[in-house]
Amino acid sequence: MMLLILAMGFGALAYGAASGRTSLTPGLALDLEGGTQIILTPTTSDGSEITNEDVDQAIEIIRQRVDATGVAEAQISRQGGQNIVVSLPGTPSEETLELVRTSAVLYFRPVLRIIQGSAAQIATAQNEYVASAQASAQASVPATQDPAAAATQDPAAAATQDPAAVPTELSTVTPEQVATTSADLNGDGTISPDPLAATSEDSSSDSWISEQLIYDAYMTDCTSQEALAGQAQDPTKAVISCAKDGSGTVYLLGPADIAGTDIETATSGLETTSQGQTTNNWVVSVEFNDKGTAQFAEVSKRLLSYRDAAAAASTSTTGATSTDAQKAQFAIVLDGLTIMSSGFNSSVTAPITDGRVQISGGFNQASANTLANQLSFGSLPLTFTVQSEQQISATLGTEQLRNGLLAGLVGFALIIVYLAWQYRGLSVVAVASLVIAAATTYLAIALLSWTMGYRLSLAGVAGLIIAIGITVDSFIIYFERVRDEVRLGRTLVVAVDEGWKHARQTIIVSDAVNLVAAVVLYYLAVGGVQGFAFTLGVTTVVDLAVIVLFTHPLMVWILRLRFFGEGHRLSGLDPEHLGARSASTYGKGREAAISAVAGSLARRKAEDRRRAGADPGEPGEDGLDAEDRRRAGADPGEPGEDGLDAEDLEDVEHVEHDETPTRSQAQSDSSTPSGKDGEDR
Repeated sequence: MMLLILAMGFGALAYGAASGRTSLTPGLALDLEGGTQIILTPTTSDGSEITNEDVDQAIEIIRQRVDATGVAEAQISRQGGQNIVVSLPGTPSEETLELVRTSAVLYFRPVLRIIQGSAAQIATAQNEYVASAQASAQASVPATQDPAAAATQDPAAAATQDPAAVPTELSTVTPEQVATTSADLNGDGTISPDPLAATSEDSSSDSWISEQLIYDAYMTDCTSQEALAGQAQDPTKAVISCAKDGSGTVYLLGPADIAGTDIETATSGLETTSQGQTTNNWVVSVEFNDKGTAQFAEVSKRLLSYRDAAAAASTSTTGATSTDAQKAQFAIVLDGLTIMSSGFNSSVTAPITDGRVQISGGFNQASANTLANQLSFGSLPLTFTVQSEQQISATLGTEQLRNGLLAGLVGFALIIVYLAWQYRGLSVVAVASLVIAAATTYLAIALLSWTMGYRLSLAGVAGLIIAIGITVDSFIIYFERVRDEVRLGRTLVVAVDEGWKHARQTIIVSDAVNLVAAVVLYYLAVGGVQGFAFTLGVTTVVDLAVIVLFTHPLMVWILRLRFFGEGHRLSGLDPEHLGARSASTYGKGREAAISAVAGSLARRKAEDRRRAGADPGEPGEDGLDAEDRRRAGADPGEPGEDGLDAEDLEDVEHVEHDETPTRSQAQSDSSTPSGKDGEDR
């Protein structure tokens, strides 16, 4: 199972690398790769004093913005009291840099006018049409007609010709002419700075704008880089705002109704219908705080009235134009640029009073996530000036990374040597588990770097090195539990199963403690310490998966091999290492094991008597004296058929007798007939 998961994971990683979506190697953090550093100088729009609380709040919001884009291991700190230093690893996207650079004050504003294109674009389009029409008119004159005859042709006869053949008199225009014509609402030929007549007593009234503001809106080119740079705007006045997507749409917006600070949460997800069914349409769900809820209730009531008025006007036969359809929308403005404008669909028939709004509009997953992030972290208490922006080199560099990896390899090699000395052939299981754990950890880090922008720091490398000890510790716990079961007289197969049941509980508890420590450390720390906690948590989960899905199945499988199953002296499962006292541990090798134990006891007994020089009598050639032979019921110095005298057999029988309950249990597990004790002895 574990090998299958690895194969699928590396296959996905290879596909991502081949398609250019990711790299086969994980991304590196600032300390190992370098990146981009931006120094921001905060200012206030009203010139008031900047407090430490303002700077701290700004740092927190910038950190939330950066984290939401998937950039990990970013460093955000204060410099010189008020300046904020933002260091982003690698080569961050332009969207991420824009989130850091801009002050991004967010407001909900009512829409007063929507202008599709600037006066320059309208003039260019009209002039191109004029040129095309003139060229078509000239081409329609027959080439065989005498120009002189055409000039002397009777006007009355010309008038009887097809009107379509005679082009209408058109002329070119300038952007100023287009803007003047569109903004001169009263037709007096002048552009007045005075407010228009009031249409209501709210933020959607025409009294907030003037002919001059409309003229300026037409003269604004919202496709230029200057216009798309954004700027701080007064929330108490009507403003000109460009569409942030660069489409060139110009918005005339009334005073702000709701500030971004009144947004409680904003999340993206698939739309859920009133029946509880999930569609494939991505939406952004916004929830306001108490203040924002009350304000949005008033806004929704006003916009719904404009929507209904626009619907009524569309069915009217008077042909009069109305701006109600445009006023039925509200715009979300971020740092002076309109992220989107939206109205209410037909299913909304009453004002929204619970403060929960669902925004839809042809989003995909990426655009929905972007809008949710902008709404969640859009409002900063300060505006910023970019003091400097530069590329920075790695603070530690690849040499430290190489040294860290070398330290890990040295530790890995020392662990292999220790395992081979302590567990002999069984160390193959531990080494294989370590290799699988290393491959799984590498795959996890690489996939996380691809999917969520994770970057590996030197602190993270330290977490990976610690993972070696965690994996080895799990194996040692498992093997020692197997040894304990064998000492209790269980067969090797049963001991592996029973040992796993007990070791599994210990391993799960141990990994759970490590995981809780990693989670707590991650949420309480910042910067490099978070990187260490993250890799520690990942490797702990990997260790649990490897011990369950690989180590235990491999341990069960190797018992099928004679080298391990019959307890070869180099296997690590031999009686000496396991401390086996029952011959039934190895099944088929029972007789040989008992004979070895019995022979060993007899030889040690005889050796002890020779050293002690026991009396009466001198020992014979076999190391036994006359008294020993008389007690055994045999002639002095004459061994039995099995090569042991009576006292030695009595000692062996005593050992067998002491172990009878344990051996009987083991024989029952391995279905060995109990009547074979005498034969074995």
